[in-house]
Amino acid sequence: MIKEARQLIDGQWLAGGVHVDSINPADGRVIGRYADGELADGEAAIAAAKRAFERPDWAQAPRLRQQVMLHWADGLERKAEQLAQLLTRENGKVLAQSRAEIGGAISEIRYYAGLARYIPGHVFEVAPGEYSTLLKEPAGVAGLIIPWNAPVVLLIRALTPALAAGCTAVVKPAPQTALITAAVIAELHEVAGMPKGVVNLVIESGHAIAKLLVASRDVDVLCFTGSTATGQRIMADAAPTMKKLSLELGGKSCCVVFDDCDIERIAPQLAAAATIISGQQCTAARRVLVHASRYQAMKQALTRSLAAMTVAPGDLAGAQIGPLIDMASRNQVDAQICRALDEADEVLLRGGRPGGALSSGSFLTPTLIAHSDTNAFFIQEEIFGPLLVLEQFEDEREAVTLANHSEFGLSASVWTADGARGMRMARALRNGTVWLNEHNKLFAEAETGGYKRSGVGRLHGADALIDFVEIKHIYQNAGVIAP
Repeated sequence: MIKEARQLIDGQWLAGGVHVDSINPADGRVIGRYADGELADGEAAIAAAKRAFERPDWAQAPRLRQQVMLHWADGLERKAEQLAQLLTRENGKVLAQSRAEIGGAISEIRYYAGLARYIPGHVFEVAPGEYSTLLKEPAGVAGLIIPWNAPVVLLIRALTPALAAGCTAVVKPAPQTALITAAVIAELHEVAGMPKGVVNLVIESGHAIAKLLVASRDVDVLCFTGSTATGQRIMADAAPTMKKLSLELGGKSCCVVFDDCDIERIAPQLAAAATIISGQQCTAARRVLVHASRYQAMKQALTRSLAAMTVAPGDLAGAQIGPLIDMASRNQVDAQICRALDEADEVLLRGGRPGGALSSGSFLTPTLIAHSDTNAFFIQEEIFGPLLVLEQFEDEREAVTLANHSEFGLSASVWTADGARGMRMARALRNGTVWLNEHNKLFAEAETGGYKRSGVGRLHGADALIDFVEIKHIYQNAGVIAP
């Protein structure tokens, strides 16, 4: 499996000059290296993507696009276990989550391969002999800025709708996960019939190439997943070019638990939802609102569930929580949690940096606090780690008021045995996704995205194509045959 990630520009792998080590966050060891790109690499990649788009052999060839993606999925499937192992070593997540991510990514490629041959427009007659034809055409060059927390599936959910629509792309991954990104792109590059320049990969330790993608007039679509603060800067910097934007930003997912729930059964599910990817997922559970009559029971059950979770390197059998992505992130999240511990009404489980064999990795054990004031910074701000806040409510109206008191609106979940109540709550919550008696159920067929400061546009599903197409109206007065 790949140990050196290079730039892929116009069909050529380029080593470049400066290389940076890729680090295993579980123990700090070097597992490979990546070529640190320069601004000129970004410029060359954009130019290559533009040339590839202007040729008809990709943008106007839906059958080829479908076949390329299907063969790509087959190639990834053959190497699925190797890719999962690499993902765990580079990202730190537990191996079961890595395997699920690779499997989900392969499924999503095949989903968009199916859509590639069905992006229909329509025709209507506006008056005798006058026709309006509406075509959905690929938007052009797509710049894709991919985060490190789920680098494979988040790459695929941005790249595959772009490719299905007929766009070309420049991919800029997070440097922390350059190896796994290069390995996935390499499988696409190897597919017979893949035109050069359609997909380009540029890797950097800084932000110059990312800023270029945002500002370039030759980039027609910019897709970014990351923090709300960065998303706001992207919107401002992209404004002069008026490019299409797809932004999935921060979240503060709330789980609303009613009095008819089996607390002992769902507490472990909530604990798992809060600590997925060590709490480094935008849709991870951050707040648990529980009916006042079950509040004490939830305190005890959730504390036990979180305390029982095994914190260990992701490739260790039985591991449930791996390390955070790197030491810098661990230190930042740890500082935020320490402040929350000082300000919370009640500390139910005090997490922190483990010692012993885990001290060389960027680990944090989970923290659970209880609090009543929804203005608290740790309720309003996204803290990207294993922190969970417990709150209580008296009735449906109060539950909705508390849950909606947030600048974010990415996802939420409702836990109840009453189906009508679940639907009422789901309709009232201001979130792009609401799960009923589940959390973090994400898949290719269903669109995801956020309300409010959680983003712009949708990913997954058929509507993800919207961000990568333009609608062209062609009018023709063909006349009529005289009687």
